Amino acid sequence: MLYRKMPKNGDELSVLGFGCMRLPVKEDGTIDEERATRQVRYAIDQGVNYIDTAWPYHMGESEPFLGRALAAGYREKVRLATKLPSWTIKKKEDMDRILNSQLERLKTDHIDYYLVHGLVGLLWDKMEKLEVLDFLDRAKADGRIVNAGFSFHGTIDDFKRIVDAYPWTFCQIQYNFLDEKNQAGTEGLEYAASKCLGVIIMEPLRGGKLTNLVPPEVHEIWNEAAVKRTPAEWALRWIWNRPEVTVVLSGMNEESHIEENLKIASEAYPDSLTDAELNLVKKAEQKYRQFMKTACTGCRYCLPCPSGVDIPGCFEIYDNFYLSGNESEAKLMYAAKPGGIIRGDVPGYASQCIQCGQCTEKCPQHLDIPSLLEAVKEKFEGKDLKGWKIFAKKTFRKE
Repeated sequence: MLYRKMPKNGDELSVLGFGCMRLPVKEDGTIDEERATRQVRYAIDQGVNYIDTAWPYHMGESEPFLGRALAAGYREKVRLATKLPSWTIKKKEDMDRILNSQLERLKTDHIDYYLVHGLVGLLWDKMEKLEVLDFLDRAKADGRIVNAGFSFHGTIDDFKRIVDAYPWTFCQIQYNFLDEKNQAGTEGLEYAASKCLGVIIMEPLRGGKLTNLVPPEVHEIWNEAAVKRTPAEWALRWIWNRPEVTVVLSGMNEESHIEENLKIASEAYPDSLTDAELNLVKKAEQKYRQFMKTACTGCRYCLPCPSGVDIPGCFEIYDNFYLSGNESEAKLMYAAKPGGIIRGDVPGYASQCIQCGQCTEKCPQHLDIPSLLEAVKEKFEGKDLKGWKIFAKKTFRKE
């Protein structure tokens, strides 16, 4: 495991952090605690020392899970990060109430890295008026948090003014080779580093879209390289190539993913990719853009939908269709997943959208979700949907 130093406090952090937003789940959607605990502890035993969670992850169950998983001495081995859900704050007293609850849920007396979560410009303005900076100062002074930071999903101008508003220790941004000019982007990465902030990276694989169903045309590009790497290694190495990056979070929920990422994290030195390799990544980026129809990362912040639409599930299948070109498989999975057949729950089809707009207000990517759902409906909800539902029941239901 390689480590990089947090500039302002000297903490030696593993370049690979364990993100707890996409833990393994059971058929009913709840966290598979036995398996997830094994995974988290194994990663720590192999040198991972930065663990990231948040109040809303896994419908509020990620923090309590970690409180149990980090027992038996594991809490002392890691730097623990969680986040203040800023969009839920109505009055300044809410901040202390939530932080105190998080300490209980996580079974700890302090949070090592505490983030004001999911900021965009208007949300930051609200939090400033509610005196979030005073809250952070008090929480640091009384030892409930050690380091203050923020996670961000807005524009570069808003990112810079938030960076300049407080002596943050670190920030967390979405960054991958498709997002160089999106949100904070490369300009924000460099700006934060110029202010001596540590930079934590989220969505390095864009919700798995850079590794799942990789189009043959992209595989051909990767195969041009002199040194052969998996799609995951290309994506992660591209980020770790940046010396400004401190930690890359990965939502690892498969044992094979953990092993692969640990191996990559033992070799991913800054400035280690050649110009030819960087040009190859740029070529792959341009090819991906020809296929992908949404920018959804599967973060699930848009949920719950008041009409029950499985928004990320709909978008996943829509994007996967354009990546793979397999229409029959896409229609089967649309009937099975948003149709509620696999999990045995109620349908969450795109056609259930009532255009209320609540999802667009919560989306970190600022997607026009209702319009995209209309496109999904047009693609998958034709006259043959009924037949695909029958086929999906025969395929996935365990009678």
